[in-house]
Amino acid sequence: MDFNLFNSLGARQMAIDVGTANTVIYVPGEGIVLSEPSVVALEVVGGIQRVRAVGSDAKILMGKTADNIRTYRPLVDGVINDLDLTEQMIKHFIAKATGGPHLMSRGPEVVIGVPSASTEVERRAIQAAAINAGARDVWLIDEALAAAIGAGLPVEEPVGSMVVDIGGGTTEVAIIALKRPTYSTSERVGGDKMDDAIASYVRMKHNVEIGPVSAERIKKEIGSAKSTPEAMKIVGHVGGRDVTVGNLCEIELSQAEMAEALHDVVQQIVEVVARGLGHAGAEIASDIINRGLVITGGGALLKNMDTVLRDATGLPVHVAEEPLTCVAIGAGRALQDAEYRTELHAPSGAI
Repeated sequence: MDFNLFNSLGARQMAIDVGTANTVIYVPGEGIVLSEPSVVALEVVGGIQRVRAVGSDAKILMGKTADNIRTYRPLVDGVINDLDLTEQMIKHFIAKATGGPHLMSRGPEVVIGVPSASTEVERRAIQAAAINAGARDVWLIDEALAAAIGAGLPVEEPVGSMVVDIGGGTTEVAIIALKRPTYSTSERVGGDKMDDAIASYVRMKHNVEIGPVSAERIKKEIGSAKSTPEAMKIVGHVGGRDVTVGNLCEIELSQAEMAEALHDVVQQIVEVVARGLGHAGAEIASDIINRGLVITGGGALLKNMDTVLRDATGLPVHVAEEPLTCVAIGAGRALQDAEYRTELHAPSGAI
């Protein structure tokens, strides 16, 4: 399809992974058209509050703004924390993904991935946010199923596949066969908890306070799910405020320290996976033993995460080729498949 025509007419279908940390949009025939932080910056001018920035433009303002500008993350642990901000964020992202305002009288048909453990109220909230943001119809799909499809697992075959999607707010675990989850669960632990653990460790061990953006950066640079013989030699630097004297300072952190800081969060993820394996029937268990499990989401990129899960389960563990976009890609493919569409939650209409 000609991209200019796509922009002028607007996307008729799109899949949105509205994550706690990042939002990703996939358009059939175009691929990933947007991937930005799920952050909104609000500015108060003359007593009136308005949106100053959304996405990447808002994230760079975190912790660096005047008192009249505040940054917010509309979702917490995979669940909408502020409906109005979520609507504005989704509206901004849809407009950006479709090239801005266009002549279509009706908005796009959208499918959104949601945590498997989300309540009916939470599911209706994300539907309402998308419809009020301009979507024509909104369908929902469990994130783990979407991740499995996006990771290229043979979910349509009569064999069991296991996926572990470690996102910013939640970790989703599912066992899937014949296009249906035979088991799924969701635990509110993921990348955000890792960032919090790093910030807490640095404050406790070094008496230095660092911000969430700095914690996330150091996690990406030298974070590890386990310590290794060379971990003490792998170091990174982070700036913060010495809480004992109030001075600004920069400290050196090792990968071994990061593994110590992340230990409890990583073990929570291991326990979620272990529970999932405990729900596998005999035949599906045999399939998983032979095929192993696949990890997706931002947490899959944490160094040695696959090794920790491999050691804990005794199974082969594979990191998806594009772990950050699996949910959006899988949701988009499901929207185009009539067999999946019959299982998606039906549109709720404008709210």
